[in-house]
Amino acid sequence: MANPQGQTGFFKTLWAVARKDLAAEARSRELMAGMLVFSILTVLIFNFALELNPRERQEVTAGVLWATFMFAGTLGLNRSLAVEKDGGCLDGLLLAPVDRSAIYFGKVFGNLIFMLGVIAIVLPLYSLLYNVNLFVPGLLATIVLGSLGYVLTGTLLAFMSVQARTRDILLPILHLPVALPVLISAVRASAYFLQGQPMALIWGSINLLIGYIVIFGAAAYMLFDQIVQE
Repeated sequence: MANPQGQTGFFKTLWAVARKDLAAEARSRELMAGMLVFSILTVLIFNFALELNPRERQEVTAGVLWATFMFAGTLGLNRSLAVEKDGGCLDGLLLAPVDRSAIYFGKVFGNLIFMLGVIAIVLPLYSLLYNVNLFVPGLLATIVLGSLGYVLTGTLLAFMSVQARTRDILLPILHLPVALPVLISAVRASAYFLQGQPMALIWGSINLLIGYIVIFGAAAYMLFDQIVQE
């Protein structure tokens, strides 16, 4: 049987790491501000660059949304670990006498909150500019799942690349191929929900997203300690 105290300690560490990131961001507002400005500029560029009729706008919405989320998310992942490294906090976190996988999932939770916070602002703006209803329950669930899958992979790779001098370039190069199944599934499911397709057609993409999250989350839980020791 699992040790209840061990489980309690794991979740306490996870929450402590996430709370530290949220408190630091509440004071500085650097990470969210950068992600938000980047996202808004991306949406505005697409809006003015693509002179589309309503039907064409409906068709490109899923791709435009996930391109915006992807680039903003990568920017946030890069900065979240770079701030820890430059401030000398990362080594302290890894030397703490706690389960290191709890540190990883705490960073995942914090990064996910940042990404979803930006998305919560981008969606109404996009709906207003494109005159598209994005507040579809299935679409919102897909966005949460896709964001979680993207952050799971990105946080792990950010830990691996943060020591490199070229980390700003290295993370996107490493991350995008690994996260490709998440992006393809999320774009496809999002497009299907926007088109009002039946769930029988959508479940394949949703199941792929869930399977990816479960498999990668379990692998990160088991391997994170070995990865950060390298």
